[in-house]
Amino acid sequence: MLRMSGWILSHERELRLGFFLAIFAVMALWELAAARRRWLQSRGRRWLANLGILAVDTVLVRLLFPAAAVGMALLAERQAWGLFNAVDLPPGLEVVLAVVVLDLVIYLQHVMFHAVPALWRLHMVHHADRDFDVTTGVRFHPVEIVLSMVLKLAAVSALGAPALAVLLFEVVLNATSMFNHGNVRLAAPVDRWLRWLVVTPDMHRVHHSVVVGETNSNFGFNLPWWDRLLGTYRDQPAAGHEGMTIGISELQDPKPKSLLGLLVLPFTARAGSQPISSRHDGG
Repeated sequence: MLRMSGWILSHERELRLGFFLAIFAVMALWELAAARRRWLQSRGRRWLANLGILAVDTVLVRLLFPAAAVGMALLAERQAWGLFNAVDLPPGLEVVLAVVVLDLVIYLQHVMFHAVPALWRLHMVHHADRDFDVTTGVRFHPVEIVLSMVLKLAAVSALGAPALAVLLFEVVLNATSMFNHGNVRLAAPVDRWLRWLVVTPDMHRVHHSVVVGETNSNFGFNLPWWDRLLGTYRDQPAAGHEGMTIGISELQDPKPKSLLGLLVLPFTARAGSQPISSRHDGG
């Protein structure tokens, strides 16, 4: 187990990068072949800013957390920290349970970033995108990414999650985030079936609506079960997927923001009416 853990850590960057590039390429080509919605903004300028903030996020996380979540899992294993290091379960079951619980943590974190005004200001960088495509799935403010990593490290250590589970979770979460933000068309029967297993683009697109009641629904990134179980699931946007307005009502600039504009957005723009703490009723 320790030998496998060492191999996982030594190849973690290559594995994650390889999966990222493969899924990104598949989604980008799929969007070109079967776009669900017409783009409103220049894709070139949007992609430059969205991928630019991803690059900033990646460098910052590597500087602050060199071993990242997989490293925390290995440390927890050596120190016998956390739930799974205190109970005797089959390794395969531990991996499955750890992935599921970590996904629940990410769901709850997402709700929290909508509920706490200061955190929403950071998260609004993600929601301020007026278009919805694969690059939206990697567009997060660096401070949000750092806070998310701190919460993830705490969850991994508390669980004593196996390193393999953490790596799988990171890879799957990254892949599904790009998938469910894709501007792609799925046949309605396929979407209805698939969204019982994973968050689909049509399911998550509802969450990016300017309508407050729709924004504060469908928080899941990977597994769709938490929204259904906890009462935050919404099947479709009221205006339909082609007719809905994406983004934040107060931030509908026709020109995409630059990388610098995204970095300063939390400190310069109005928070709008989308946060759960807002008193506005979006229906």
